[in-house]
Amino acid sequence: MLASAGLPIVAINPRQVRDFAKAMVILAKTDKIDARVIARFAESVKPEVRPLNTEEEERRNALNGRRFQIVEMITAERNRLIHATKWTRKSIQGHIKMLEKSLTEINKEMDDLIKNSPIWHQKDQILQSIPGVGKVMARTLLADMPEIGTINLKQISALGGVAPLNRDSGKYKGRRSIWGGRANVRSVLYMCALTGIRCNHRIKDFYERLRSAGKSFKVAITACMRKLLVIINTMVKNETCWVS
Repeated sequence: MLASAGLPIVAINPRQVRDFAKAMVILAKTDKIDARVIARFAESVKPEVRPLNTEEEERRNALNGRRFQIVEMITAERNRLIHATKWTRKSIQGHIKMLEKSLTEINKEMDDLIKNSPIWHQKDQILQSIPGVGKVMARTLLADMPEIGTINLKQISALGGVAPLNRDSGKYKGRRSIWGGRANVRSVLYMCALTGIRCNHRIKDFYERLRSAGKSFKVAITACMRKLLVIINTMVKNETCWVS
């Protein structure tokens, strides 16, 4: 409705507005109060206006979100199956079979969507050319990080939730940690980094260098996630496939 009226639209994390309200000591919450807070937030912060997704983009994003839900349900049911009794085992097995069928159908629908879009198809080929990056990572980036290839390295690291954030105050130097970002992207990126350590020589050499320098596994794997995401962003930006 806003778009059809020609008004600028911004989609933001609601936590930002709520934190803004708390900073102004506005703790009550009603529709009228929220409207005023949102208006003041937009006026003060001036978030970037971005175009709305097309119907095809909404469809792709919805399918990818549903895919994550189904995978979670399959994992939960398989865990239940381990301790299932003889009275519930058949029901759980039937549910798993039904979920797996739904997952296959959604994967096929996503494949068809990407093949029918020259832009998405090209990005998909670039992404899957990288050792350690498979279909799941490619689909996740296309759906949950459409900015890939259009923003700088610091921005892409922050969006992926793999940018180390300072915790300093005066003479105190806190330990850096990652926070925020897009959870779906970060969880899939973690698995890709683990795979990359085994089959991608750039990620493997980088990981081994960090471990030899005394870095913990958690620090090293996070650095590998960030490096992999930076490589992906650069390749998509330059429209080039992986070269060994």
